Amino acid sequence: MIKNIPNGVYPTMITPYTADNKIDYNAVEQLLHWYKERNVDGIFAICQSSEIFFLSFEERLELLKFIMAHKPEGVSIIASGHTADDLDKQIYEANKFIDCGIDAYVFISNRFAKPDESDDILLKNMEYVASNIPEIGLGVYECPYPYKRLLTPYVLKKMAETGKYQFLKDTCCNIDQIKEKLEAVEGSSLKIYNANSATLLESLKLGCAGFSGVMANFHPELYAELCKIYKNDPQKAQKLQNFVGFFSVAECQCYPVNAKYYLSLEGLDINIDSRSRNKAEFTPNRMAEIQQMRELTIDFKNML
Repeated sequence: MIKNIPNGVYPTMITPYTADNKIDYNAVEQLLHWYKERNVDGIFAICQSSEIFFLSFEERLELLKFIMAHKPEGVSIIASGHTADDLDKQIYEANKFIDCGIDAYVFISNRFAKPDESDDILLKNMEYVASNIPEIGLGVYECPYPYKRLLTPYVLKKMAETGKYQFLKDTCCNIDQIKEKLEAVEGSSLKIYNANSATLLESLKLGCAGFSGVMANFHPELYAELCKIYKNDPQKAQKLQNFVGFFSVAECQCYPVNAKYYLSLEGLDINIDSRSRNKAEFTPNRMAEIQQMRELTIDFKNML
């Protein structure tokens, strides 16, 4: 069944680990409730922020089952886990993830075509997989790993015409391209969620449905507020935009290690271990930057 995917904020959920490099399910449960308490509308689970290219299929499936068993009430769960190259393996794994009861399944755009292959090949392979999984709302994530495959307006229009797609996590970081994409899907069920903080407010004004980016692992409540009030309180919305846009430089610091550290400052029982990033890169000065960002976030919220 195709469910409605609400507008708003969808954090790209990270994966905590124990000291012996296993998934830390105690921290996973805490994180789910932390998101809920900060007014997110949904969670994008089993995505690149979850380090899916460093998790086995069994780990990805077990993690998603746990998330669904402990998901907060009223929060939509969309999920990917889409890492395989072989299309039939993609179908097998997608069916297992969909069986967990998620609200939408999210493809990764670069899994359907090589860098030198055409959009028509991408569409053909996407349709082959989509036609061999249960009826469910579908999404696509323009994941930058192993290479970034941005979807053209032509591809998006074709996707929208199927009526199957509801979610695009857009990573182009270009407001002109976002405008073209919005025009391509106008009047369809396919919504665009911006992953780029700096262009968020302008993209919302143009018609984007919300935010789905890594910075929702730091202060998602600010993104939730921006998405809620941008139409009726433009002055406050601009203040929020200026804050979240500037502090999104943290994306380029040492993510997701820095996000895990930020969450520990928030009181979660989580360490900074990562499979995708060497935590030794998170030097004391970078740690101090995250501490200061959190203090300024608290001050900013008090001033709003």
